[in-house]
Amino acid sequence: MKQIEPVGPAGEAVLDYAVFDAQRAGFGKFIFVIRREIEQDFRDRFGRRFARHVSLDYAFQQLEMLPPGFGVPPGRQKPWGTGHAVLCAAPLLDRPFAVINADDFYGAESFRVLARFLAAPGPAASDRFAMVGFQLDRTLSEHGTVARGLCQADAEGYLVSVEELTAIERQPGGARNREPDGHYRPLTGREIVSMNCWGFTPELLDVLRRLFAEFLARHQGDLKAEFYLPTAVNALIQEGRARVKVLPTPCAWFGVTYREDRAVVTESIRALVRAGEYPERLWG
Repeated sequence: MKQIEPVGPAGEAVLDYAVFDAQRAGFGKFIFVIRREIEQDFRDRFGRRFARHVSLDYAFQQLEMLPPGFGVPPGRQKPWGTGHAVLCAAPLLDRPFAVINADDFYGAESFRVLARFLAAPGPAASDRFAMVGFQLDRTLSEHGTVARGLCQADAEGYLVSVEELTAIERQPGGARNREPDGHYRPLTGREIVSMNCWGFTPELLDVLRRLFAEFLARHQGDLKAEFYLPTAVNALIQEGRARVKVLPTPCAWFGVTYREDRAVVTESIRALVRAGEYPERLWG
């Protein structure tokens, strides 16, 4: 499991740094969405340690957790995706919350800007969604293609659209995406992308349930189709059901997309420790 790969000086995983950064940014509770079959491994590797420092809970993403009238198609093994993962945690979400990937390193400032946004008093719930936006060329792997949500924002910094690109690779002076028809789309590398670092309110959940049911009606027979959270957010924007503030971050993202990425992640974290941004041992 990528989530438990040791990358820190004291054997910390990327998830350790996410919890550490989110806690010091002001987040008060942590919900881990995992598969039932890895529960014991996860509790042994993370749960007992985290429980000494933060309030935590678990939600389980299972294939059969579907709306009434839908069933798991024969042969389906792939999880339903990040949008479904959020829905699996819905019973535990009763206040503004962030959503992140467990195997992504977002950087301390990313959590701080998100916490400030979610904690600020303000407008109606539909205006209370946010996305931390990363520059594309700070999120690419040297070892293969990656999937990213390509973002367009308006002059006020609100998200206009998120387009899921699933085969982006670095190129000299930029990047390119392999489109479904096989041709390549050039990218500058300066585009803003979603790395699944979101801020929401519980008002998201009812509309997310509806969108998931619509997704299943269209794709249930496709054994590999996933209900991507950025795609669902984009649908809400197009319907006029949500406004999403883009929160730019200066942080470089990194993660273990491929096993070969681990060495890069390890050295990047060591550089941050040497710069004084993290202690040698996160949890003392």
